[in-house]
Amino acid sequence: MENGVVLTGLVPHPPLLIPQIGKKERGKVQKTLSAMERFAREVVAAEPDVIVLISPHGPVFQDGIVMNFAPKVDGDFADFGAAEERLAFVVDGPFAGAIQDEAQTLGVEIIPLTLDLVRRFQLSIKLDHGAMVPLYFLHQAGWHGRVVSVTMGMLPTEKLYAFGVAVQRAAHNFGRRAVVIASGDLSHRLSPDAPNGFHPRSKEFDAAITRLVERADIQGLLSLPADLREDAGECGYRPIVMMAGAADGYQVESEFFSYEAPFGVGYAVAAWRVGAPDESRRYLDWANQQAAAELACIRANEAPIVRLAREAAELYVREGKTLTEVPELPAELPQQAGVFVSVYHQGNLRGCIGTFVPTQPTLAQEVVFNAIQAVSNDPRFNPVTVEELPELVYSVDVLKEPREVEDLSTHDPKVHGIIVAKGDRRGLLLPDLPGVETTEQQLAIAKRKAGIGPDEKDVHLAEFEVIRYR
Repeated sequence: MENGVVLTGLVPHPPLLIPQIGKKERGKVQKTLSAMERFAREVVAAEPDVIVLISPHGPVFQDGIVMNFAPKVDGDFADFGAAEERLAFVVDGPFAGAIQDEAQTLGVEIIPLTLDLVRRFQLSIKLDHGAMVPLYFLHQAGWHGRVVSVTMGMLPTEKLYAFGVAVQRAAHNFGRRAVVIASGDLSHRLSPDAPNGFHPRSKEFDAAITRLVERADIQGLLSLPADLREDAGECGYRPIVMMAGAADGYQVESEFFSYEAPFGVGYAVAAWRVGAPDESRRYLDWANQQAAAELACIRANEAPIVRLAREAAELYVREGKTLTEVPELPAELPQQAGVFVSVYHQGNLRGCIGTFVPTQPTLAQEVVFNAIQAVSNDPRFNPVTVEELPELVYSVDVLKEPREVEDLSTHDPKVHGIIVAKGDRRGLLLPDLPGVETTEQQLAIAKRKAGIGPDEKDVHLAEFEVIRYR
């Protein structure tokens, strides 16, 4: 039998698929149950040497992809009331090492799940439910072979895709017949009673994913807009991209087994049967070129105040120096104002620091000061490195004068930021942030930032508007 990746697939991971957990609720997911059983049988029939399983719910980092190199991995469903359902598998350590080597050649950082890492970040070393649910079905179908357990990273799309390419190359070069499985649910916001509430674009996301996976349209998958993914509240996109990379440069026979969303969450099951080499389906270089072109477009269209923030941040990260030759900003900007500088990496926040009121003689100096703080002194993140600078995107919010909140019913979190204060505790949240849809969410986050309890009384509220520059 030939070595290489022979089959890839997309599966969901709701724990209610497990009999002891779902019980009568399983009757509402019969399509998914049948599809999972069928896919598991196909995996076993492919007679792989190893299964590479990609989950979104293990330890997730922004700067790399976590892999477990322990001799064995195990897990259970104790968090869902079924501790007796335990599974354990032998890890294909040599193959995991080969994947790591290929990934690093492609510029993808692999983070080994060591005991030191577990202790440092208070992680669990057990398999999460994103891995356990598909492994349950594989075990039921007769799979007792080796696995490589992988957790997605919050990396750029082209890096996630490159990881899949690394798996494919490792399988060929190391002599493994491999199956790659992406575990992920689609939108979590398909109905008002869904876990993350309802969003009108959620159905658009699920329709796009099902269409693109069914067609094995890798370019379409890689081009899916980030804002659509954010609105959908999904956990499957990144594992799907990683899975797709394992089929790079090969013909694919795609079969979509099922889709349903009985609880406001999209569950999809599909298989890609990997066939003969096909140079016309090599997309890694294209993905890298698209990413570079998109970033170049952002740089070319930066507002002057954003360019100032970026140049100040880059100078400080590269040389440890503060930008002193500050250009004049457009005349329509105020001479002084509070400013927040936000730094993003692939749509994910990488740093954000700002001032409620002006602390510097000029607005430009305020921007320089906060840009340096955002890349070096945000306590939620490690300082930005030189290697990260080419992929970072910046925005600058210039704050208008705050005013007291007299009636929260007129407060719009898409338009108004909020300031909470009690004594010397103070917290601020900017308006129109991803994932913050309601005033209640915005208020809760601002209180948490200030160290103010959710039920504390006599909290002073102020709101403000911003001019946001990108």
